[in-house]
Amino acid sequence: MPQLRWGLIGASTIAREWVLDAIRTEPGNEVSAVLSTDAGRGADFARAHGIASSYTELARLLSDPSIDAVYVSTTNELHKPQVLAAAAAHKHILCEKPLALTLADAREMVAACAQASVVLATNHHLRNAATHGKIRELIRSGAIGKPLFARVFHAVFLPSHLQGWRLHKPEAGGGVILDITCHDADTLRFLLDAEPVEAVALAQHGALASRGLEDGVMAVLRFDNGLLAQLHDAFTVKHAATGLEVHGSEGSIVARDVMTQRPVGQIVLRTGSGEAIVAVEHENLYVRALRAFNAAVAGQGQPSATGEDGVKSLAVALAVQEAARSGRSVEVRYR
Repeated sequence: MPQLRWGLIGASTIAREWVLDAIRTEPGNEVSAVLSTDAGRGADFARAHGIASSYTELARLLSDPSIDAVYVSTTNELHKPQVLAAAAAHKHILCEKPLALTLADAREMVAACAQASVVLATNHHLRNAATHGKIRELIRSGAIGKPLFARVFHAVFLPSHLQGWRLHKPEAGGGVILDITCHDADTLRFLLDAEPVEAVALAQHGALASRGLEDGVMAVLRFDNGLLAQLHDAFTVKHAATGLEVHGSEGSIVARDVMTQRPVGQIVLRTGSGEAIVAVEHENLYVRALRAFNAAVAGQGQPSATGEDGVKSLAVALAVQEAARSGRSVEVRYR
């Protein structure tokens, strides 16, 4: 496996809490630099986490010869220019979702990375959960027969330290749909091996969001195999548990506490034979993501979520946005 040296584009909470340690778990991997437009914040981040260099200019980080790959975790409107610059500098890229704010921009990012022969991965962490891998196996094995319906419960309370741009800056790509519904779309695509083709939705503007941003949404997606999926996403719900269900012609899968960054959760399989808890071997989701990323750089398969996966999850989120704003059924457009 390659021994990648990383630059962090964004001294972010997710980098600090999850991705930094996952990078360092990979043998020989190291974080060499961090970028923050706030010099003090960047220097403090580097000092606290044993990172050699701190930059305030993207060009300087990308010209650093000690960097092979970058992790982009800035606000959503910055992803496109930063990914394009990294691709031009021939750095491999792990980018937070959504890849961009428009489908055309996301497609341009994927094309640029292919042209530069660099790996582009979307940080859709949930598909790396052991629970989701097991659910996918069960569905593929026919354990519930033909999948007919799915429900996703992803209503949470956004912590105060994350309540800035997500709630008050539409120009930065805020709102619960781009933040959470995007993840739901990728999760269902992964589990079902099917593509959403139509969306209807109603959004809520509750106690937290402003400037026209939504902080809650309920949506229904129709998939190309006929399955219907119901989504409940929110930033305003303090005491709900997350989970998902998939109901088929011969059984149901009920999973609880699985729409989370933590390696936790339980799966119950219900069939005519009764109800059984399904054994799962949990592992850090981000460690799995970085293992797959390193393998992809070495030419051994693809990252767990590719740039194309990021494009498709964005397409679904944009369709849900349009459906909520227009009050009508919206086709999911992938091109």
